[in-house]
Amino acid sequence: MKGTIAVGPGDGIGPEIVAEGVKVLKTVEKKYGHEFKLNYIDIGGISIDKHGTPLTDEAIEVCRRADSFFFGSLGGPKWDYPGAKVYTNTAGLRIRKIFDVYANLRPAKIYPGMEGCSPLKPEKVKGLDLIVVRENCGGAYFGEPKKQWTEKGIRWAVDTMLYSEPEITRILKVGFELARSRRKKLASVEKQNVTETGKLWRRLAIEMSEQYPDVELEHVLADACTAWLLREPTRFDVLVMGNLYGDIISDEASTVAGSLGMGSSAQLRGLGTDEEKPWGYYESAHGSAPDIAGKGIANPIATIMSAAHMLEYTYKLRKEADAIDKAIARVVLKARTADIMEKGMRQVGSAEMGDLICAEIEKG
Repeated sequence: MKGTIAVGPGDGIGPEIVAEGVKVLKTVEKKYGHEFKLNYIDIGGISIDKHGTPLTDEAIEVCRRADSFFFGSLGGPKWDYPGAKVYTNTAGLRIRKIFDVYANLRPAKIYPGMEGCSPLKPEKVKGLDLIVVRENCGGAYFGEPKKQWTEKGIRWAVDTMLYSEPEITRILKVGFELARSRRKKLASVEKQNVTETGKLWRRLAIEMSEQYPDVELEHVLADACTAWLLREPTRFDVLVMGNLYGDIISDEASTVAGSLGMGSSAQLRGLGTDEEKPWGYYESAHGSAPDIAGKGIANPIATIMSAAHMLEYTYKLRKEADAIDKAIARVVLKARTADIMEKGMRQVGSAEMGDLICAEIEKG
């Protein structure tokens, strides 16, 4: 199999963790006889420094000619401060809209032996394996009007949470399809008790559930969902929700699973089929962590897991994706980065963690 991947290392720890993800892809490439062409671009703060914008039209064209986009993290205090002319995160938002990657899949999983990393009691998280499906191109992040203004000496701001029926139904379909392929449980998360978008969301979820009689549908208010994730996280399988709630709740789920450094992400134009390979945008769900950038201690597992998602969803290489997942499971039984360190483990840095995972992939 041959593929073309656009790669954007980004800012902060981005270059360090992307390097480990690329290392894993090259190991898979060699072991399984594939060929991945990597085309690098600037994105985020580094692009602002070089080109005056967080994402150039030329970089977008590189992404357009690729099958997928693999990148690190964006931003830092150098660029993202109150009053900045442009923020680094506009690059990611722009890519979402241009390529219509409306489905953001954010898994949260406890590998056996890592239960002690969770802030919850080990028995609460044993067997945790869920996916937050976040609507990615609508809601409060994109709705209009969106502005700040001053009136009679008082400063105002407004963000509009706007959703249409097609936007909601297509993300609900992703949620139902994923649930059908897993444990057949779907939690639809909204705030129908206080928002009109929530009322429409729930109505459409009920209507669509008739097409999926084999999937158990549960309606959960967003605030209650955050509580249940702390109280009984293993009750969930697949959760589907709007953009704002998904951003918040997926971070909580990753933390419950041990660390944001374990939080991977796939952004897709639907799930596609074996014949239809959707363009995807793959990244770790955490930030650029400028405080530890350049120290070689960042956890690359979220980025490596994101590479596995790329193989699974865009290239349909499920065996290879599973090989990465199993390699990670074996490595974390003996070695950890600082954020997931426990007594009795050997502490390693970013590069050594990547090396260990590659070695396990080679062993099979």
